[in-house]
Amino acid sequence: MILKAPWEIDLMRKSSRIVAETLGKLTEMINPGLTTMELDRFAEAYILRRGGKPAFKGYRGYPYTLCVSVNEQVVHGFPSTRRLEYGDIISLDLGVVVDGYYGDAAVTVPVGKVSDEARRLIAATQGALSRAISAVRPGNHLSDISHAVQSTIEGQGFSVVRLFVGHGIGRSLHEEPQIPNFGPPAQGPVLKPGLVLAIEPMANAGGSDVMILDDRWTAVTCDRSLSAHFEHTVALTEDGAQVLTSYTEDESAQGTGR
Repeated sequence: MILKAPWEIDLMRKSSRIVAETLGKLTEMINPGLTTMELDRFAEAYILRRGGKPAFKGYRGYPYTLCVSVNEQVVHGFPSTRRLEYGDIISLDLGVVVDGYYGDAAVTVPVGKVSDEARRLIAATQGALSRAISAVRPGNHLSDISHAVQSTIEGQGFSVVRLFVGHGIGRSLHEEPQIPNFGPPAQGPVLKPGLVLAIEPMANAGGSDVMILDDRWTAVTCDRSLSAHFEHTVALTEDGAQVLTSYTEDESAQGTGR
């Protein structure tokens, strides 16, 4: 595990703040008829205007600023001319780098009124992220985060995506350790102040199996059931867990005991 000094975490707050602001703007834009490419173009322009750089564009050959995944798409979906439809759900995954340090977050948003299943799936996945963040405490084990995700999602009758994992983050977009979204508690490395993690539960309404499409990026559920994805960049400090990509003040203090 790569531990960060307090000054490094402060630098990560800059990139993470731009991530949070951009996702907030994008969420406000979501409406039937909007194309996913319009979301990507807005995100890139906004990030550059705020002094950041899109972290995903060019990363391992990925060609866009956003990962935009709709309905049965799990993660890494390409922006396109596809227009959102009433009742869709859309996952937006975004990374930003500022001064050599990264922030990364994701959110799943309903397009208008969605089915009860979709609403419950979104709530369960977001709840799993919240419980996982609460497990980020000195002395806990890495697998306590994984177990929090799995128990929350499966407890609501949904399945956990096992192919993709959360990860450490800092001077690189992906650092050790990897964080599976499943597993028993009290195993693996002990969590220490200075650790910064990108925690990202992904849940499917149907089975857990996913497949990669011919574009070599877009992952979809094998049974074409709905999928949801949430993510935050979380720093473990001497004062507790701090959500660097928080959308609200209350969320940023989650896990600190305040």
